[in-house]
Amino acid sequence: MDENLVVVGRVAGLFGVKGWFKVFSYTEPRKNILDYRPWHLERAGVVEQAGPVTGQIQGKGLVAHLAGIEDRDAAAGLIGANILVNRDLFAQTERDEYYWRDLAGMQVVNVEGVSLGVVESLLETGANDVLVLQGERRRLIPFVVDDVVKRVDLDTAKIIVDWDPEF
Repeated sequence: MDENLVVVGRVAGLFGVKGWFKVFSYTEPRKNILDYRPWHLERAGVVEQAGPVTGQIQGKGLVAHLAGIEDRDAAAGLIGANILVNRDLFAQTERDEYYWRDLAGMQVVNVEGVSLGVVESLLETGANDVLVLQGERRRLIPFVVDDVVKRVDLDTAKIIVDWDPEF
C-alpha cells in the first residue's frame, strides 16, 4: 500500500436502495472526511481509487455514494472497506501538534533513558489524549506536552517522557 495514503474512515453499512452507504469517519470533526478527494478503498488488502464521491450528513451520521455504485447490492460489497486519502490533503500541523498516525509506532523513552515501549495506539479521553504503549507490559501515558511529553522527534521516531517506569 502507498505509504502516503492514510485511513480516514470505513464503509459501515447500507443506506437506501440507490447505492448509498453509511460512513464511519475517523476525522475530527467527523464530517471532514467528505472534504477529502479522491477516496481510495481498501478491501482484502487491495487498494483502488474510488470514483467521484458524493456525501452528506444524514441525521447523526454520514452517508456517501460513489459513481458506478448504483444499487444496494453493489454497495453491500463495500461494507467493511477502509477509506483512505492522500496525506498531502491534510493541513500542516503547528509546533507541538501531531497526527495520531505519526505517533503510532514511535519508541517511547523516559528522561532517564529507560525504554517504556512502542506507541500502539492513542485514546481520546476528553481531558487529554493518551498514548497506549506496548512493551514488556502495556502502559497508558497521558499525552500532555511539557508536563509529561518532553519531546517528540519525528525524524528519529522517538518520544521522550517524564514518566516513572514503575507506573
